Amino acid sequence: MKSFKTAVVVVLAAVMLMIISSPVTAQRATTVRLTSLVPRGSSYHRALQRMGDAWRDASNGSVRLVIYAGGIQGGEAAMVERMAINQSQAAMLTADGLKAVEPGVAGLQLMPMMFRSLDEVDHVLQEMRPTLEARLYNRGYVVLGWADTGWVRIFSNTPVRTVADLKRLKLFTTAGNSETEQLLNSAGFNPVPLDPNDILTGLQTGLIDAAVLPPFFALATRVYDPAPYMLELNWVPLVGAIVIKKEVWESIPAGLRPTLLQASRAAAREIHDAGRSESTDAVETMRTRWNLRVQRVEPGGEIERDWRENSRAAYPTIRGRIVPADVFDEVQRLLEAYRGSGVSR
Repeated sequence: MKSFKTAVVVVLAAVMLMIISSPVTAQRATTVRLTSLVPRGSSYHRALQRMGDAWRDASNGSVRLVIYAGGIQGGEAAMVERMAINQSQAAMLTADGLKAVEPGVAGLQLMPMMFRSLDEVDHVLQEMRPTLEARLYNRGYVVLGWADTGWVRIFSNTPVRTVADLKRLKLFTTAGNSETEQLLNSAGFNPVPLDPNDILTGLQTGLIDAAVLPPFFALATRVYDPAPYMLELNWVPLVGAIVIKKEVWESIPAGLRPTLLQASRAAAREIHDAGRSESTDAVETMRTRWNLRVQRVEPGGEIERDWRENSRAAYPTIRGRIVPADVFDEVQRLLEAYRGSGVSR
């Protein structure tokens, strides 16, 4: 009898050891909270949800992605702060938000009229991605994927075509972004810092008269109602990335990370492709269905030259203050070489 009991104990111990050492069971469950301003239900939100589904399936449910879309966790400054204190572990941020982590990312977006085409945006990002990803990694973040959604546009409650027109209006700027606010002030604009979630209310109440926004956001939030005029000018692209805290990423088993990274890059590519096409579609929808009045600017004409000259006048202030000098210079060098090659369109 004693030998039988001993055998049972040995078998049970072996079974428990097998369970404990099982790769699936031993793998600690990880919950990643991701924040973003992308509107809930938008194609961008759905792409992130598919990314989460892929993570769950690839990890047998041990890695769970929880998405807080629509800015419900605050603006991008708040998102960065939440990651710093581990209230969230990942975010999809524009370059404006990412520069709080790594200022060099500002070189992809925060230089008005620097880029002449989206092909140029693609080229500069492709060339600078290794450097920027290394800098973000050194600051504690891993880039899971890059995307842009085309050009932002100026939406206003009165027609805007010239620089002087915009300078007469109260212009939205992101709260907590003092350097940009100071730059706009020094250039003769009238910035009003607000949380992005307050743009619509600000336009409805007269707190602001104009906002620089991607068209898909203007359509999703009905900005076209209090701001029925849009200036069609390629001022800056909207570039961003999905990032995750390095310590959280590296806590996921190394063998699983390549599959999760592949799913993340697929989501970023989907957002990139959809963003560009939906930007054009959003403008057409607002124009035909909601009476948006599009103010067109002739390429190479006097008004565009005025905007370009005004933007160039701000470059000495932007260089070294908003965009690190080495990044600013490298973007210019890459663009000059690309244009000189005859490839740029």
